[in-house]
Amino acid sequence: MDLLVVGGSGFLGRKVTRRARDAGARVAATFHSRPSPVTGVDWQALDIRRRDHVTALVSRIRPAVVVNAAYRQSDWATTADGATHVTAAAAAAGARLVHVSSDAIFSGRAVHYDETALPDPITPYGAAKAAAETAVKGLDPTAVIARTSLIIGDGDSVHETFVHALATGAETGALFTDDIRCPIHVGDLAAALLELAASPHAGIHHLAGPDPVSRHHLGTLIARRDGLDETALPTGLRATSGPPGPLDVRLDCTTTQSRLTTRLRGAHELLAPQRGRKSPA
Repeated sequence: MDLLVVGGSGFLGRKVTRRARDAGARVAATFHSRPSPVTGVDWQALDIRRRDHVTALVSRIRPAVVVNAAYRQSDWATTADGATHVTAAAAAAGARLVHVSSDAIFSGRAVHYDETALPDPITPYGAAKAAAETAVKGLDPTAVIARTSLIIGDGDSVHETFVHALATGAETGALFTDDIRCPIHVGDLAAALLELAASPHAGIHHLAGPDPVSRHHLGTLIARRDGLDETALPTGLRATSGPPGPLDVRLDCTTTQSRLTTRLRGAHELLAPQRGRKSPA
């Protein structure tokens, strides 16, 4: 097998499997609850919290590359322990590993973070992601650890869906004006992950867009692209009313971008209004 995508039924995992499949790769992908409808992929049920299950699967299909995109924000066993199991199995099989990490490992106190920045998480999810990075580095120094930010798509990401629900009144809530990230398109991220997998590079890489924007500003860009009423989007402050977590985290991707042919586009370019575009259902 050319590629195994762990967490292949998730938003990012589906895009990685499709892109690799379309490029002619033999792709296997895992799911926890149900397989994705992506065809031409060998779907395998897997609970990455079970080391023996992970070891058996990787040993059986013998992938050349493993991309680990699996996580659960509220589950240390999946995000941290699971990443350890995947890394150990990939290393034992001699597979190239690309592990997807997150800007949640940072507190936001420094605001700007390049690839040399050390984790200083302030949330349980950030701590789990930081622990996963430590495990990956310790078990497989040749692996790629790809930290990313808020992932958007073409109307089908969690944030885009939430913006639509707020704008139409289907949900209540707020978009924070003080919560700043560097969003990346899922297609750009998937392409960059596969490019890194095929490269000789190892270690920490940052994959995010060049535009730092607040959750609310990102929401207004989505609303304008999709013909929604941006004035209907309620605002709030994460510092006073939101869940605890970092406020301003900006990944500096200069070093990583210099190694890639994939261009990491910013939110303003990605979400520019397109004539004739229909609002997603």
